[in-house]
Amino acid sequence: MAFPDIQSFMRLLEERGELIRVTTPVSRELEITEIADRMVKQGGPALLFENVLGSDYPVAIGLLGTKERVALALGVDDLDGLAEKVRNLIDLSGGGSKLGLLSNVTKLRDAMNLPPRRVRSAPAQEVVWRGDEVDLSKIPVLKCWPLDGGPFVTLPLVITKDPETGERNMGMYRVQVMSNNTTGMHWQRHKTGTKHLEKARKLGKKLEVAVAIGGDPALIYAATAPLPPVPGLDEFALAGYLRGQRYPVARGITVDLDVPANAEFVLEGYVDPSEDWVMEGPFGDHTGFYTLPDLYPHFHVTAVTMRRNPVYPATIVGRPPMEDAYLIEASERLFLPAAQLIIPEIVDYHMPPAGVAHNLVFVSIKKSYPGQAYKVANGLFGLGQMMFAKVIVVLDEDVPVTDFGAVWREVTQKAVPGRDTLTTRGPIDVLDHSSRGWGYGGKLIIDATTKRPEEVGSAASSRPDQAGDVLSPEGFTPRAAQDLPTFDGVLAQRQTPDGYWLVALHKTRAGQARDLAAAFAAHPAAQGIRHLLICDDQTDVNDLQDVWWTILNNIDAERDVWVQGELLAWDGAQKIPEEGFVREWPPKIVMDRDIVDRVDRLWNVYGLPESLR
Repeated sequence: MAFPDIQSFMRLLEERGELIRVTTPVSRELEITEIADRMVKQGGPALLFENVLGSDYPVAIGLLGTKERVALALGVDDLDGLAEKVRNLIDLSGGGSKLGLLSNVTKLRDAMNLPPRRVRSAPAQEVVWRGDEVDLSKIPVLKCWPLDGGPFVTLPLVITKDPETGERNMGMYRVQVMSNNTTGMHWQRHKTGTKHLEKARKLGKKLEVAVAIGGDPALIYAATAPLPPVPGLDEFALAGYLRGQRYPVARGITVDLDVPANAEFVLEGYVDPSEDWVMEGPFGDHTGFYTLPDLYPHFHVTAVTMRRNPVYPATIVGRPPMEDAYLIEASERLFLPAAQLIIPEIVDYHMPPAGVAHNLVFVSIKKSYPGQAYKVANGLFGLGQMMFAKVIVVLDEDVPVTDFGAVWREVTQKAVPGRDTLTTRGPIDVLDHSSRGWGYGGKLIIDATTKRPEEVGSAASSRPDQAGDVLSPEGFTPRAAQDLPTFDGVLAQRQTPDGYWLVALHKTRAGQARDLAAAFAAHPAAQGIRHLLICDDQTDVNDLQDVWWTILNNIDAERDVWVQGELLAWDGAQKIPEEGFVREWPPKIVMDRDIVDRVDRLWNVYGLPESLR
């Protein structure tokens, strides 16, 4: 089902009881975030705020805030339908052979080669502001979190064109409003927008940019999708494939770029590569931590176009789970057949919300030879944006990768620390605050598959006729001790029945986490434990999701994960200068207490369900 625009999708949600209108006046600064955060974390309905203080335009938020709504937006019954759609398109029987890959990539490109359809009249251009008329403060752009450097457009479809080849790109890069007619442009070093800007710099040209807000929800998803670099396959083509028809576009008013004809707003302008970059941020990011201020390109807005009665669509990112988790899951399903095409033994994979996308990947495989888990993990590190993955856990084919607890139980049963863990290095997301360097750091592979004799040093490994033998799971019996030792800085701790020791540590000195690990590993309470998870002092050790979210954000796997006795120790506490960590450590995102109290008081006034308070 193709939606003409975001407002038609909103109408359907309202008919299905999945959108609530809020008529009470609300602030675009923090208040909308607090309300929306509660809704998305409980799987509640989308919201339409009709009375936003200081703006004539309503704000819609949480439109894609459940996996069911994402599936509806993309025209499938459930997200697994995306995989089936692609699987029916390509032939997986060719496996990873060169001919098989070439044949399928060609078919995929041809099927998705639905070029956008140029229209003469565009709803997105019914109203036009030019020159001095441009005033971004009139658009209800949200300030989401207390320490944010200002208001940020959080669902921007940023459109550029390669200055040399003319190929289009559309990506979702946050946009901080700096003044009435300028913004920041958060193009990270690995992004296509950065490449286009560098080409423009070499040619001595300004780079034209359009920022669309709204459009068909399929296009909003497409802007987030990690598309492979296949000629002719871009975000408009993907959206056309998902909606089953060519996407309507119009030529910009002041830029030579195609913009979505059905958008709510479009900001047009340019980035001058010869101009000094501007300080952008902080920003409460999808990691659940603030991204600290840094220099980024300066976007000059030459025109704003919009519908006569536009709605401003927004999202919020922060501590998981958030709306972006469901967009990530859609990408998982859509690109699973392509991953299987290249690495045929993959059965399934999943990036849990606690890993905020790149930090954690679970992958199940059909295993037939020793070392296959490492082959698969290293293959994944080479697949597009999977290069940013920090921890990959490889599992047997019968393990459900979406069952978070089952996966970690499998890890304690089948992965011996040291023997079945391997660290390496590679590119890391530039938003990662704990890596050894900006965009570069350690990675960890955990082989939680059933072992073959060769993988455990068994005598059977010398007999080729038994190469197919497998060993039953290790004879490890997890248990949780009640009498736990004390240690300097430990604020809370507990052990789980499946072999994990969770510790909240207030770190004050260099080597404190390693000293703790040595002391705890030597204590009798370590019997029946395989993983020692050392978290920061803000972590709730009774919340496993909070523990893993903190650990995965706060480790460089090569530096902070090591074998201590029989344990695998993870130092997910804050890194301090005394340890040689020279980068500034960002704070976790926490809403101001007065905003929380205000929303509590007004919950019934907003007309929201008491059960979702």
